[in-house]
Amino acid sequence: MNEPVDAPETRYVHAGSDPRRQGGYVNPPVHHASTVLYRDVAEMDASQADPLKRGGPVYGRFGTPTSRAFEEALTELEGGHAAVVTCSGLSAITTTILAYVQAGDHILVSDSVYLPTRRFCDSLAALGVETEYYRPTADGTAVARLIRPRTRLLYFESPGSTTFEVQDIPAITAVCRAHGVATIADNTWATPAFHRPLALGAGVDAVVHSATKYLTGHADSILGAVVCTEESYPLVRGAAMRLGQCAGADDAYLGLRGLRTLDVRLARHQEQALELARWLAGQEGVAAVLHPGLPGDPGHDLWRRDFTGAAGLFGVELEPGFGKPDVDAMLDRLRLFGLGHSYGGYESLIVPADPVSHRLPGTWAGRGPLLRVHVGFEALADLKQDLRAGFEVLLRGRVGVRRRGSAPSSPARR
Repeated sequence: MNEPVDAPETRYVHAGSDPRRQGGYVNPPVHHASTVLYRDVAEMDASQADPLKRGGPVYGRFGTPTSRAFEEALTELEGGHAAVVTCSGLSAITTTILAYVQAGDHILVSDSVYLPTRRFCDSLAALGVETEYYRPTADGTAVARLIRPRTRLLYFESPGSTTFEVQDIPAITAVCRAHGVATIADNTWATPAFHRPLALGAGVDAVVHSATKYLTGHADSILGAVVCTEESYPLVRGAAMRLGQCAGADDAYLGLRGLRTLDVRLARHQEQALELARWLAGQEGVAAVLHPGLPGDPGHDLWRRDFTGAAGLFGVELEPGFGKPDVDAMLDRLRLFGLGHSYGGYESLIVPADPVSHRLPGTWAGRGPLLRVHVGFEALADLKQDLRAGFEVLLRGRVGVRRRGSAPSSPARR
């Protein structure tokens, strides 16, 4: 008789937890541990026989029952073979890339990636690895034209950081697999609640997470994770061991606790963000709202095909003509939207963004100032009122410009 397959909501509650192994307690205990003592030399020698250190306790840097419980839970939710926990989202990214590349390699990276990812990829030139950035709207044919004999890896985010382009993952992974090129997807935005790149099309080779964000969900932990296929796991785990990657017990515990409510929290983030995005699209001074969950967004059709929901993070392009002092005055006026980087917590955030400063020429078509908005759990009426106050300040600045003789700008709708 086949075992029943639990619904996703059930798996979020129970993945990575076995009260029988935990003395009957619901939550896995927090293991603060480094040194492991063995009964005798034979047991110590046996512990070294596992090259990936997945068996019994070896040394805290290779994992504890707490970090392994988080890895097991995330593996189940993403539909992978095994996971590796790291000390931050960026460390998950860098560890996974380094697991694949060596001097002389060429890698393809989406032009819309997280800026620290881009800076790391640029730094690989010192190790003899060439990074080539591709347009985040490229289809499989366009990607195929970029692949060289030494292309080892393609790395992307979907949607992309700040500008939220959605990639055709099945087309891209099919092309890459046919050419022997590994693929890595950053799934921080959607999480396994809304997107599973390992099971999409030909499937990616690894999924990375800044677990700092939605997975922990409370803006109080720094944590990263990589979910791997059976083929990619030895590479990524080996790289993590060589680089000394590990996560603190408390952070791993907070990640595991965050998973228990991820499904519920993401549903609320989606509801709040879609409503606020629709409202913002109708506000004076707004040129465009960048949210793939909105009909009319350039990535909406791909998002609807490949995702089951949308997170709480999106972009707002203001009309051309607003200067930095105008935008700064608007942001300084806000009371509920915090001026802070990161996202994924219960609190609403807003930050200015400048993709032109580091993107390929022409890949960002916007002409007005760009804001990145994360919608938390505050009452929508309060969030709208907070933004109204900010827009009053912003538009007052534009009126002042017109009174000095400037013509009004036309919206840069796309």
